[in-house]
Amino acid sequence: MSKEETTKPIAENRRARFDYHISERYEAGVVLVGWEIKAVRAGHVQLTDGYVVVKGGELFLIGCRINALRSASTHVNPEADRTRKLLMHKEEIKRLIGKVEQKGFTLVPLDLHYKGGRVKAEIGLAKGKAEHDKRDSEKKKDWEREHGRLMRHKVSSKT
Repeated sequence: MSKEETTKPIAENRRARFDYHISERYEAGVVLVGWEIKAVRAGHVQLTDGYVVVKGGELFLIGCRINALRSASTHVNPEADRTRKLLMHKEEIKRLIGKVEQKGFTLVPLDLHYKGGRVKAEIGLAKGKAEHDKRDSEKKKDWEREHGRLMRHKVSSKT
């Protein structure tokens, strides 16, 4: 594998997969400042409350929390919840704007990862789940877990 093909996960937004039906996934670069890179490397990132908005034909990540390290420089005033710009090609952004303007679609961050030494964000075009869909997802996950237990028990009792 070459350096560009490897991706290393930093943070994941598992809540987004529970709350939304993800129809499409996109990768975008994230504009960060120096202290944020150091905090990201240390794993001080939280994506749970994050979402993506479109302003003036550009994408911005809001609600992504990057907590500053204690050793942050004295001349820098770190702001953990600042709005961060996402980098994508104009054609992709135009396509996303058209889809987001459709009823019920939104953009949510799914994860942050390294790709070729740079921090990238995977964003998903998502539609919100209704409450009964969430219950169905929960039941399905519980059944799969129970099914796995039963199969393991069945296999171990045969030997």
